[in-house]
Amino acid sequence: MENKKTHKFNYNWTLKDAVFTKDKGKVFSCFACGGGSTMGYKLAGFDVLGCNEIDPKMIKAYKVNHNPKYAYLEPIQTFKLRKDLPKELYELDILDGSPPCSSFSMAGNREKDWGKDKVFREGQAMQVLDTLFFDFIDLANELQPKVVVAENVKGLLMGAAKSYVIEIYKAFDKAGYIVQHFLLDASKMGVPQRRERVFFIALRKDLCEQFIEQKDIFTFAPKIEMIFNETGITFGEVMENCEDDSREITTHYKDLWFKCEKGNSMASVNNGNGFNNLKLNEAEICPTIGSSNSIMMPNKPNYLGENHFSLCGTYPLDYIFKPNKQYIIGMSVPPVMTAQIADNIYNQWLSKIPLV
Repeated sequence: MENKKTHKFNYNWTLKDAVFTKDKGKVFSCFACGGGSTMGYKLAGFDVLGCNEIDPKMIKAYKVNHNPKYAYLEPIQTFKLRKDLPKELYELDILDGSPPCSSFSMAGNREKDWGKDKVFREGQAMQVLDTLFFDFIDLANELQPKVVVAENVKGLLMGAAKSYVIEIYKAFDKAGYIVQHFLLDASKMGVPQRRERVFFIALRKDLCEQFIEQKDIFTFAPKIEMIFNETGITFGEVMENCEDDSREITTHYKDLWFKCEKGNSMASVNNGNGFNNLKLNEAEICPTIGSSNSIMMPNKPNYLGENHFSLCGTYPLDYIFKPNKQYIIGMSVPPVMTAQIADNIYNQWLSKIPLV
């Protein structure tokens, strides 16, 4: 079934039918996970050369679906120190990255975890998560791409975490970039999911002159707009566009499903327990898909199927998921969200920068 509304990028798509023009510039992706951002850049017409990722399962999924020219399985702390990187990576239009962000998430321990070594779900080396953003900026300092795009959670802009934003700005300045940040809502960008994320978008200083505007009496920044107001896509529309492969609930949550009102969590009928078990409402937009929260159909006591997750996450329906589809989608920037941002960067900046 065709989408009912017109959007710049289609959330219901397949890799086999996609046309990637690769004529808008070169991109390299860090913390690439299964390749959500990579697909977004491809949809917007960019040529994604490859990725850096620490998780062997994630990079395996990335390789299967993207066949990258370059793929580096190692921590960014060592990757940023490499002196054997190909010349192409020193000629990038965009360096992209989503540094792991659980230390700043409003759902986690936040301040209690800051500065501590943490390990990811798949068992990689211990890392201090809240310094990975600065390792990423170190890599930008080394490669000097025209533009740097870094994604993170909304919680980075809240409370004491704001001090990290100040340090991020300082680090970008030292690396030779003028940076701005934007809090964006995927549901206004053609994504059938309420997902707010902050994006830091930096332009190399030597390219800034023709784009500079005065933001306030103290701040000058390269002008770029990131305003999106596409019509929201309800879960009901997703259901109409989706082959139903939902799975029956077999736990005690099945009885709770009948008691729970649409749009609420099972905690509302289970003495406060089961907050991450959500019953959707077909008249509303799907809430944020996490890597492990249990999301249930609104019309029958079933868990969402893989097709539902793909459409809500704007992943192609024929994407090969290994290991777990929900985990990869929950950890990724929705491809259509990235495509919207990349399209703006190209139209407002990159297309106007003279070729050297």
